[in-house]
Amino acid sequence: MKCFEDLVWRGLIKDISSPELENKLNNESLTFYIGTDPTADSMHIGHFSSFLIATRLAKYGHKPVLLVGGATGLIGDPKPSQERQMITKEEVNKNVEGLTKQAKKIFGFEVVNNYDWIKDIGTIDFLRDYGKYINVNYMLDKDIISRRLETGITFCEFAYTLLQGLDFVHLNETKGVTLQVAGSDQWGNITTGIELARKMKNTELFGMTMPLVLDANGVKFGKTEGNALWLDKDKTSSYELYQYLINTDDKCVIDYLKKLTFLTKEEIESLEKEHFEAPERRIAQKALAKEVITFLHGEEEFDKAIKISESLFSGNVKELSLSEIEQGFKDVPTFEIEENVSLIDVLTNNGITSSRREAREFLQAGSITLNGDKVSDENMPITKDLAIEGKVIVLRRGKKKNYILKLK
Repeated sequence: MKCFEDLVWRGLIKDISSPELENKLNNESLTFYIGTDPTADSMHIGHFSSFLIATRLAKYGHKPVLLVGGATGLIGDPKPSQERQMITKEEVNKNVEGLTKQAKKIFGFEVVNNYDWIKDIGTIDFLRDYGKYINVNYMLDKDIISRRLETGITFCEFAYTLLQGLDFVHLNETKGVTLQVAGSDQWGNITTGIELARKMKNTELFGMTMPLVLDANGVKFGKTEGNALWLDKDKTSSYELYQYLINTDDKCVIDYLKKLTFLTKEEIESLEKEHFEAPERRIAQKALAKEVITFLHGEEEFDKAIKISESLFSGNVKELSLSEIEQGFKDVPTFEIEENVSLIDVLTNNGITSSRREAREFLQAGSITLNGDKVSDENMPITKDLAIEGKVIVLRRGKKKNYILKLK
């Protein structure tokens, strides 16, 4: 397939600014940009679904420029219902540094910061050189702005779309960028840049948006209970990412394979057939997890995620290192205990069992394990010899209740 047809098949095109873009993507080499504002020092999996388009287009011979919005991040893209909370300049600078380093490492393309060219534009110059070209009525027609008119929108937020349009014009002039790519929620900002270039320079620029990737409940991909899955493995481990992806809803997994991997049409259709013949085997989910984690963190990290998952499932946690234990049991109740305290005191004093009687019942039934080994002696002292790397013990009660014991 050619570039445009591949993007259509994968469901990666929602809007294009001109029918000419199909021919340009198929037969020319375009310099394009995609950007993000530095609201954190790491991208999350939602950014990954968008930024992966840079690698995808590069494989077809197009040249990506990744933008981190050090200037626009100080303003904030208008939210649909309320004003975005401002963050300090120091925090923005810290986030820009983190995102720039991360984007270069993961994607390997040129990264620019719009603060570098916006910081020297004075207020009067901004109004004269850019503001005079965009009609207020044109801006009021923008969906994100019109939705905020009833509740109120500040001039700061109102002007954001013009700043992003300024970026498009600047990158066209300095780097030959002719295409902006973004999620569908950025369509209004993209078209402002196209309009600005047309009026200022009589230059035609192009825009393309991708549908936002959503989960089975219609929530932005990568959001779980309001918490992002970070691309920084120190914030979200490969094991945590694996657990999220392996539990992808059956209704979404083929769509994710198309949008988030470089597997071919034939490979994905083969996985789709196998998946729907035996969904309980989670073949498609396993392929998704492997492709995404290997791309982001490498094969070694994927193998580590598999090792942790299999060890936790089997209960054989002695095979895991301390760092792997910390990843696999990140959200498990943790208790600090003194060395040589008896097992029954550990069970009752920390609420693992409701009473000494219940503790004895669990022990007699073989329902208590320490690092995967069944124990029955209630007077057994808890020592560092039992602990993984002399520091932690995984205590399991029954089949699913896990606890971490940290020795002081």
